[in-house]
Amino acid sequence: MTAPSLPDLSARDPAPAGRRLYLRPLGMIDAVGGVPLAGGPLRFDRVAVALRDPAAPAEVEQAVASLPELEAWASRQGLAAEIADRLDALARPRPAFAGLLLDRPRVMAVVNVTPDSFSDGGDFLDAEAAIAQGRAAREAGADILDIGGESTRPGAAPVPPEEEIRRVEPVVRALAGEGAVVSIDTRHAAVMAAALDAGAAIVNDVTALTGDPTSLPLVGRRRPPTVLMHMQGEPQTMQAAPRYDAVALDVYDLLEGHVAAAEAAGLPRERIVVDPGIGFGKTVAHNLALLRETALFHGLGCGVLVGVSRKSFIGRLSRGEPAKRRVPGSLAGGLAALDAGAQILRVHDVAETVQAMAVWRGLRHEETGRL
Repeated sequence: MTAPSLPDLSARDPAPAGRRLYLRPLGMIDAVGGVPLAGGPLRFDRVAVALRDPAAPAEVEQAVASLPELEAWASRQGLAAEIADRLDALARPRPAFAGLLLDRPRVMAVVNVTPDSFSDGGDFLDAEAAIAQGRAAREAGADILDIGGESTRPGAAPVPPEEEIRRVEPVVRALAGEGAVVSIDTRHAAVMAAALDAGAAIVNDVTALTGDPTSLPLVGRRRPPTVLMHMQGEPQTMQAAPRYDAVALDVYDLLEGHVAAAEAAGLPRERIVVDPGIGFGKTVAHNLALLRETALFHGLGCGVLVGVSRKSFIGRLSRGEPAKRRVPGSLAGGLAALDAGAQILRVHDVAETVQAMAVWRGLRHEETGRL
């Protein structure tokens, strides 16, 4: 991304014909009044405006504007209707997701039924151990239990769907049968179907329903609440020199396309949550940029999920700690996502996250009067 030039929003510049426009909410800390962000507890009173030509995607013009300044500029440029639609997408309340209200942050607990996941591979490969882990996570405050039977860590080998089903089906059935809100973390339609039949409420797909040609029709037909995540490449190759023109804008565009495809297949937008895919085909710099610009993704009109828990970039920024010693960095990244309005955090360390969120909510209470 080149050093941006700043469009003068006070000038009568030509309308940005052919250029894509993006709005990222700002001012969530000190906004008094302002506009609610996604109907949640945070409010924004300014936006970062970005413009770029699809023919030169690395050249981005940016400016910061108050909401009155933005609306005045939009009126001069003949963009009043578009800006009103964009602000509505940023502001309107998100509907409940799998029965969970998104008016406050939610915790999705990772339960890996795998021998080779990067953070806890083999710890819960046995079904009974995974079920016990899910129960413990729920007791610690998890709202969603995300059950996965295939590691998608960098370099991971694919797992046949039949083996994946063998691993996850009894875990999903047991935990859903106890009343837990269960998510199935898979990129295979057969696993999605088996898990939904066993009681899973949510599909969480790291390929945004592109990894299996039958996933999109399945989800469009059965219409479960679904998480669409961005990943560049495949797990085996995704960390081989990932490149972007402007990472947050590129990921936004790709997720916008995935949301549109899911809607066209029959899945309503109100049942979609998007995930920018921290660590999936991204460098440390890419991950940090996505965390700084997480609020941008509210423009898709969906809930936003962020997963930074125990990711390798935390160790790279620190002292090379192994996965299980990256809890403090995970909390720092997660709280940054909450400051940008993320509605769901996907985590390994539930009790620690719930405690950190309680303090975050306490600090926000006096500021907003709404938590």
